[in-house]
Amino acid sequence: MLTITVPATEYYDEIKEEFINIPEQKLELEHSLVSLSKWEAKWNKAFLGHKEKTKEELSDYIRCMTVNEVDPMVYTCLTNENHDAINEYINAKMSATYIHEKQQDKGGSEVVTSELIYYWMISLQIPFECQHWHLNRLLTLIQVCNIKNSSGTKKMSKRDIMAQNDAINAARRAKFNTKG
Repeated sequence: MLTITVPATEYYDEIKEEFINIPEQKLELEHSLVSLSKWEAKWNKAFLGHKEKTKEELSDYIRCMTVNEVDPMVYTCLTNENHDAINEYINAKMSATYIHEKQQDKGGSEVVTSELIYYWMISLQIPFECQHWHLNRLLTLIQVCNIKNSSGTKKMSKRDIMAQNDAINAARRAKFNTKG
């Protein structure tokens, strides 16, 4: 979770033609699968895609990340330093796990949405409380589970299969005292 302080600001409302004082506020932000789901439900498109987000979409993602109650006007008062801290938090690895490039799935063309990530969690039996983890940490866990699950299922060569079958047959012949 990231906590940032948005400084007090005086804001001019052009519609009402008056100044509004917005007090200093703390934002508690969570870049998680829950935040991603909220954003995708509103915008009806994948957040993790390669398409650029508009300023409005990015600002709304910060709203979706917010877990505490704040004055909605606070989002208009975010400083460049606040935005830098938020971007750094979103892009943080949040894990000590290093996955070698050869182990990474280069699947590429599949669009990753919140529903797909929930599917991965279900199929890998990852508990739903992990939906509140930092998204990068959750995606790393999913990668690790996939790597560990696939490492034991390498295909045997024909030679290995034949040798295994020969050993099984020899053991059965010895057990039942037969010749074939």
